[in-house]
Amino acid sequence: MGETQAQHVHCVLDPACASRRLFEAISGKWSPLVVMALKDGGKKRHGILRRELGGISQKMLIQTLRQLEHNGLVEREVYPVVPPKVEYSLTPLGMSLQPLLEEICQWSERHLPEVEEARSRAAQGPFGCGM
Repeated sequence: MGETQAQHVHCVLDPACASRRLFEAISGKWSPLVVMALKDGGKKRHGILRRELGGISQKMLIQTLRQLEHNGLVEREVYPVVPPKVEYSLTPLGMSLQPLLEEICQWSERHLPEVEEARSRAAQGPFGCGM
């Protein structure tokens, strides 16, 4: 590992590191999935996002969208109509995250058999008879 790369790794391990704080903000369970759901570049309403994501509570989706908006990755547009209409889309910064998330998806697909095998071994316990 080169010196510059080692410095970046060391920085991320420091709680005061800006990279670490941003990594923590975008690495939750739902944040990458919300970004992927918005990847087509169009605008989506809360209900559509919730249906597409499946399994996310309304409260968690709102919190995730707010965090992504706070970090400049998602844009929220409120229309002055009754009932209220709000749409979400990725900012250019959020769009720039897409290639990284797609890399992670590809890595996951390539290594899923290895991960499943490790999970199976772990479920058997240390003596091969379950935990």
